[in-house]
Amino acid sequence: MKLHQLVAAEVEQAFSANGLTDQPIILQPAKNRDFGDYQINGVMGAAKKTRQNPRELAQKVANALQQNSLIAMAEVAGPGFINLKLRPEKLAQYIKDSLQDEHLGIARNSKPQTIVIDYSSPNLAKEMHVGHLRSSIIGDSLNRVLTFLGHKVIAQNHVGDWGTQFGMLVAYLIEQQQNGRADLELADLEQFYRNAKVRFDEDKNFADTARDYVVKLQSGDASVLALWQQFVQTSLQHAQAVYKKLGLKLLPADVTGESFYNDQLQSTVNELLAKGIAVNSDGTKVVFLDEFKNQDNESAAFIIQKKDGGFLYASTDLACLRYRINTLHGNRLLYVVDARQSLHFDELFTVARKAGWLPDTVHAEHVPFGTMMGKDGKPFKTRSGDTVKLMDLLNEAVTRASALVASKNPELSADEIAHIGEVVGIGAVKYADLSKNRTSDYIFDWDSMLSFEGNTAPYLQYAYTRVQSVFRKAGTWDNNAAITLNEAMEQQLAVELLKFEDVLDSVANTSYPHYLAAYLYQIATLFSRFYEACPILKADEATRNSRLQLTSLTGKTLQRGLALLGIDTLETM
Repeated sequence: MKLHQLVAAEVEQAFSANGLTDQPIILQPAKNRDFGDYQINGVMGAAKKTRQNPRELAQKVANALQQNSLIAMAEVAGPGFINLKLRPEKLAQYIKDSLQDEHLGIARNSKPQTIVIDYSSPNLAKEMHVGHLRSSIIGDSLNRVLTFLGHKVIAQNHVGDWGTQFGMLVAYLIEQQQNGRADLELADLEQFYRNAKVRFDEDKNFADTARDYVVKLQSGDASVLALWQQFVQTSLQHAQAVYKKLGLKLLPADVTGESFYNDQLQSTVNELLAKGIAVNSDGTKVVFLDEFKNQDNESAAFIIQKKDGGFLYASTDLACLRYRINTLHGNRLLYVVDARQSLHFDELFTVARKAGWLPDTVHAEHVPFGTMMGKDGKPFKTRSGDTVKLMDLLNEAVTRASALVASKNPELSADEIAHIGEVVGIGAVKYADLSKNRTSDYIFDWDSMLSFEGNTAPYLQYAYTRVQSVFRKAGTWDNNAAITLNEAMEQQLAVELLKFEDVLDSVANTSYPHYLAAYLYQIATLFSRFYEACPILKADEATRNSRLQLTSLTGKTLQRGLALLGIDTLETM
């Protein structure tokens, strides 16, 4: 039930009745709820274009909206704004409809797309670190929202499992197997990589051996491929443990790494050469892009094959894009990747369009995100300056949350504290990120993210448990009773609850999960005000049953909305 669209349709009719068919209505939620539920801002622009007095024109539009089945009041304000108040009985009907639908009245898309989302995508040469958090949870939330709206979503974990460094790693793995220390070394991938790098830098013979293994790996040597596969599997197990801890939808079956496209790279390059899009520049295969000239008016060089025949990320990403369109049949491709790669994706999509691989019927979109920063304003690190392992961060979140829960509820058992600490801790880390505009950097702060006040996961999770507490105290009640919205706070909460689908559509269209986070915080805040202003359990029976239904939809909306962000709820906290 798209409340904004329903209101907009009525306003568009009123505009049309006054000869403003082609003028934008500019409908938005009212900034001050005391004046109405929505505000029309388009009259002033329309008046200027049609050379009419804006207040007089606004009054004509307002008059056309009187006696409307959805809009109870249309009142002109200021230089030509129109404040709208919706009919309480209509809102009550929509609330009832939403409660009777397990999908909360939210329609599945009538024209579902096949959407391929590239997210997480760690380099398997190392353990996942905090730099992988944003891609993983932003991508996962988009996966959940788009799936809920009825689209076919195909997750792709484009892991870095190929390249010259793997020759070094295979060489070191063989060396450790000969010493009987392979399993011990692989237990800490970060240290494994560092040790291998030290051997590579300090021992010429080892470095030569590593380079030989690169050649064997790329040529398909069975024994080297088997060792490489062992390393990859161990790395993926580390990654999967992180995904499980985070509660992500990503599965091993979603892994389609760089190695998958290895046998498609040369044909991709050859086709670009044959089409005259790429050229041979002194042995290097490159696409010169006039669309991306530098300050010296030189075209950007998008290199797809090195002089020695080696391939680059550009080569793999082109082959990958073709696969996602031709084999996975994606209508929309989302790449949830660090903002620093924006130019790369702009160039990638341009080359793909030139080659005819990215048709107009397919939308390819880079979903960029900023950096997680420490309190010092620099990228988040350990005190020693090392990269923070993601699993260590998550474990610390659970430890801190558990200690907080234990201090607030000492009567809980150890198992209860552990469970609540897990849900609250992981939820706090995820929400602290997802509630921020993804394009911005943000400061990682334990105290603020674990607070039970403000726009945090614990606050929203507690709001949900508060709803559940109401129903435990209520006992039996009539969930089929009439809903009446007589009080201002009842109406405000109802209007906000009915915006859920509009918000999800906005997230789906823009790939900004923080819109959903902001909406849930608004719901929790309004419920708190409603709870204080409108007694529920002490009201007369008819009012009690009505308000319990409003409370029920609040709980369902909070639970569903948090689940779409990948955050669990609790019955008690």
